[in-house]
Amino acid sequence: MARRVRTTVRITGIDRLRARLDELPEEIKEALKKGVKESSEAVRDDTRDGVRVGEGTLRDNVGIEYQEDGLVSTVGWHDDKDYYAAFHERGTRRFPAQPALGPALERERGRYAARLTAEVRKVLR
Repeated sequence: MARRVRTTVRITGIDRLRARLDELPEEIKEALKKGVKESSEAVRDDTRDGVRVGEGTLRDNVGIEYQEDGLVSTVGWHDDKDYYAAFHERGTRRFPAQPALGPALERERGRYAARLTAEVRKVLR
Protein backbone atom coordinates (compact mmCIF):
# COMPACT_ATOMS: atom_id res chain seq x y z
CA MET A 1 0.00 0.00 0.00
CA ALA A 2 1.43 3.36 -1.01
CA ARG A 3 2.10 5.87 1.73
CA ARG A 4 0.05 9.04 1.40
CA VAL A 5 2.22 12.12 1.18
CA ARG A 6 0.72 15.56 1.70
CA THR A 7 2.69 18.72 1.38
CA THR A 8 0.95 21.34 3.46
CA VAL A 9 1.45 23.85 6.23
CA ARG A 10 -1.07 24.52 8.95
CA ILE A 11 -1.89 28.02 10.11
CA THR A 12 -3.79 28.34 13.34
CA GLY A 13 -5.46 31.47 14.55
CA ILE A 14 -6.04 30.86 18.20
CA ASP A 15 -3.80 28.19 19.76
CA ARG A 16 -3.13 30.09 22.99
CA LEU A 17 -6.78 31.03 23.46
CA ARG A 18 -8.35 27.74 22.40
CA ALA A 19 -9.56 26.90 25.91
CA ARG A 20 -11.21 30.32 26.24
CA LEU A 21 -12.53 30.58 22.68
CA ASP A 22 -16.13 30.02 23.66
CA GLU A 23 -15.91 32.98 26.02
CA LEU A 24 -14.90 35.39 23.27
CA PRO A 25 -17.53 37.60 21.69
CA GLU A 26 -18.63 36.54 18.21
CA GLU A 27 -17.15 39.74 16.71
CA ILE A 28 -13.68 38.80 17.98
CA LYS A 29 -14.00 35.27 16.58
CA GLU A 30 -14.97 36.71 13.20
CA ALA A 31 -11.98 39.07 13.29
CA LEU A 32 -9.65 36.15 14.03
CA LYS A 33 -11.18 34.12 11.20
CA LYS A 34 -10.60 37.03 8.84
CA GLY A 35 -6.95 37.24 9.91
CA VAL A 36 -6.47 33.50 9.42
CA LYS A 37 -8.09 33.73 5.99
CA GLU A 38 -5.91 36.67 4.91
CA SER A 39 -2.71 34.94 6.05
CA SER A 40 -3.73 31.66 4.43
CA GLU A 41 -4.44 33.40 1.14
CA ALA A 42 -1.12 35.24 1.34
CA VAL A 43 0.78 31.97 1.84
CA ARG A 44 -1.19 30.31 -1.00
CA ASP A 45 -0.58 33.20 -3.40
CA ASP A 46 3.11 33.47 -2.50
CA THR A 47 3.49 29.72 -2.98
CA ARG A 48 1.85 29.95 -6.40
CA ASP A 49 4.31 32.67 -7.37
CA GLY A 50 7.32 30.68 -6.18
CA VAL A 51 6.59 27.11 -7.21
CA ARG A 52 8.55 25.53 -10.04
CA VAL A 53 6.31 25.49 -13.11
CA GLY A 54 6.30 22.73 -15.70
CA GLU A 55 2.75 22.21 -16.80
CA GLY A 56 1.45 24.47 -14.02
CA THR A 57 -0.27 21.71 -12.06
CA LEU A 58 1.38 22.51 -8.73
CA ARG A 59 0.83 26.21 -9.22
CA ASP A 60 -2.83 25.69 -10.03
CA ASN A 61 -3.55 23.14 -7.29
CA VAL A 62 -2.11 24.75 -4.19
CA GLY A 63 -5.12 25.37 -2.02
CA ILE A 64 -6.53 26.10 1.41
CA GLU A 65 -8.65 23.87 3.62
CA TYR A 66 -10.32 25.38 6.68
CA GLN A 67 -11.13 23.56 9.90
CA GLU A 68 -12.48 24.48 13.31
CA ASP A 69 -14.98 26.96 11.93
CA GLY A 70 -12.33 28.88 9.99
CA LEU A 71 -9.87 29.38 12.83
CA VAL A 72 -7.43 26.79 11.46
CA SER A 73 -6.29 26.42 7.89
CA THR A 74 -4.06 24.04 6.01
CA VAL A 75 -2.31 25.48 2.97
CA GLY A 76 -0.68 23.28 0.35
CA TRP A 77 -1.43 20.42 -1.98
CA HIS A 78 -4.31 18.35 -0.68
CA ASP A 79 -4.87 15.94 -3.56
CA ASP A 80 -2.98 12.65 -3.68
CA LYS A 81 -2.18 13.22 -7.35
CA ASP A 82 0.02 16.16 -6.30
CA TYR A 83 2.28 13.92 -4.19
CA TYR A 84 5.33 15.11 -6.10
CA ALA A 85 5.04 18.55 -4.50
CA ALA A 86 7.06 17.02 -1.65
CA PHE A 87 9.89 16.32 -4.10
CA HIS A 88 9.92 19.95 -5.20
CA GLU A 89 9.87 21.19 -1.61
CA ARG A 90 12.50 18.82 -0.18
CA GLY A 91 14.39 17.58 -3.21
CA THR A 92 15.61 14.06 -3.90
CA ARG A 93 18.99 12.49 -4.58
CA ARG A 94 18.66 13.48 -8.23
CA PHE A 95 16.37 16.47 -8.01
CA PRO A 96 17.44 19.59 -6.09
CA ALA A 97 14.95 21.16 -3.72
CA GLN A 98 13.17 24.25 -4.91
CA PRO A 99 10.82 24.97 -2.02
CA ALA A 100 7.93 27.37 -2.42
CA LEU A 101 5.54 26.55 0.42
CA GLY A 102 8.10 26.69 3.24
CA PRO A 103 9.55 30.06 2.21
CA ALA A 104 6.04 31.48 1.70
CA LEU A 105 5.12 30.42 5.23
CA GLU A 106 8.29 31.97 6.63
CA ARG A 107 7.57 35.27 4.87
CA GLU A 108 4.05 35.33 6.30
CA ARG A 109 5.11 34.32 9.81
CA GLY A 110 6.10 37.86 10.76
CA ARG A 111 2.90 39.35 9.36
CA TYR A 112 0.53 36.81 10.88
CA ALA A 113 0.36 38.20 14.41
CA ALA A 114 0.08 41.72 13.03
CA ARG A 115 -2.87 40.66 10.83
CA LEU A 116 -4.70 39.11 13.77
CA THR A 117 -4.00 42.10 15.97
CA ALA A 118 -5.16 44.56 13.34
CA GLU A 119 -8.43 42.68 12.76
CA VAL A 120 -9.19 42.46 16.49
CA ARG A 121 -8.36 46.14 16.99
CA LYS A 122 -10.88 47.08 14.27
CA VAL A 123 -13.58 45.33 16.26
CA LEU A 124 -12.56 46.84 19.59
CA ARG A 125 -12.59 50.43 18.32
